[in-house]
Amino acid sequence: LCLSVIHYKHEANMNEKIKIIGNILGSYRKQRNEYLYSCPCCEDTKGKKKLSINFSKNFAKCWSCDWRTKNIYRIVRKFGTYDQRQKWLLLDGRLDLTEFDKFFSEINDEEIKQTVSLPEEFVSLCNKNLPMSSKKALEYLNCRGITQKDIRNWKIGYSTGGRYSGRIIIPSYNWDGNANYFIARSFVNHGRRYLNPPVGRDIVFNELYVDWDEEVVLVEGVFDAIVAGPNAIPILGSTLRENSRLFQQIVLNDTPVYLALDKDAEKKRNWIIKSFLRYDIELYVIDTSGCEDIGSMSREEFQQRKQMAIPADLDEIMIFDKLRAI
Repeated sequence: LCLSVIHYKHEANMNEKIKIIGNILGSYRKQRNEYLYSCPCCEDTKGKKKLSINFSKNFAKCWSCDWRTKNIYRIVRKFGTYDQRQKWLLLDGRLDLTEFDKFFSEINDEEIKQTVSLPEEFVSLCNKNLPMSSKKALEYLNCRGITQKDIRNWKIGYSTGGRYSGRIIIPSYNWDGNANYFIARSFVNHGRRYLNPPVGRDIVFNELYVDWDEEVVLVEGVFDAIVAGPNAIPILGSTLRENSRLFQQIVLNDTPVYLALDKDAEKKRNWIIKSFLRYDIELYVIDTSGCEDIGSMSREEFQQRKQMAIPADLDEIMIFDKLRAI
């Protein structure tokens, strides 16, 4: 009898969710266990029902534009009304602790105003004809597995003199295409490995190239981001505050996140997970154990680990960590 009641409640909840999605996306066509709707994300104006939703598996995919999610609530968050979001959360047994679009009503525009000049002695390694002084810089990058394609994609260079002499320079560009920060990493054994510019770090590194409609991978440093591949963002700090520009952009764009922090950053990772879960961000955690950092992994290994990432549930992750430590 108890199981029957649970099954009845589950079916009732699912029917209510189907109604909510129907109110948002319109009519559907059922095909076995899937419900087909017109996709709100693609430009198919013929009204073809290409968005397939499996309510039992909590999964949706558009067969036209390939938009997908492992959490149907993202559709409600992205296209539904406030009341529809609240009703869905109540069906899930959750309450919306805060209305995120009110909480972030004023975007932090400090990053937009910030610009920085690259070192006067900066030499781009994207150039075809490079001076002899580039040899050691290229050898260092090669040892770290950085390819010519990476150099072009990340606009990597080095400094031949001045304050940043003997350092690899990796610039960051804002939405306007202006440099707003750069990483300066020694390749000649300086006592201090990193020597970065005296400007704020509350930026989205290389926001010019970030696609907020696609999943992002959050890592600690720029070399980690290079290994992690497209749409990887280094957080450039010891934590990720809720009032930071990066956090705000993720929440406002409802961007799915893969979190890949070094194993020694467990407390920081758990704090970030708690913060994102407060705003119902679709979040997955990548296991980075057994490696010094992401930058030391091969790209193939990182992608394999990404495929095995687990949905973020703080209690389950902490239990998993304890079992792994035994």
